[in-house]
Amino acid sequence: MENVILVNDNDEQVGVMEKMEVHQKALLHRAFSVFIFNEDGQMLLQQRAAKKYHSPKLWTNACCSHPRPGEPTEKAAQRRLREELGFHTELEKTFEFIYNAPFDNGLTEYEYDHVFTGFYEGDIKPNPAEVLDYCYMSMDEIAVSLQNYPHKYTVWFGIAFPRIMDWWKLKYAA
Repeated sequence: MENVILVNDNDEQVGVMEKMEVHQKALLHRAFSVFIFNEDGQMLLQQRAAKKYHSPKLWTNACCSHPRPGEPTEKAAQRRLREELGFHTELEKTFEFIYNAPFDNGLTEYEYDHVFTGFYEGDIKPNPAEVLDYCYMSMDEIAVSLQNYPHKYTVWFGIAFPRIMDWWKLKYAA
């Protein structure tokens, strides 16, 4: 049984509850999303494993999950990056957002999402229980694909991508 941290709109902890129950009841909880880039400014995307409890086989950012009770969010992001893709890199907190997305299976993601960015050049060792496939794509290629084929991407990726694109343009506009 895995517990997640219930929060209010200010990301203040208001409780702890079992993960599936939180998703069944559509309660706001703390989460994180990690976006990784290579030296060419391309973003690392992963295709979620076929057996994920929601959004199976959809493409998304490098990794995302929930910190455990008492676990700092950045440490949780590092942990999941290692668990899902088999590597470590420095992460920087970039922004936060709240989203609420119901799924066809009766579950809802209602998350206070902390977004981290990082850079990585090296071997990727995906965990097959988590990741079906992965690739690097340019930001422009992702923008076009997301516009033309939004059903191939996770809901949170579609929400976060425009903000990541704004951040990326500022970082690489020079």
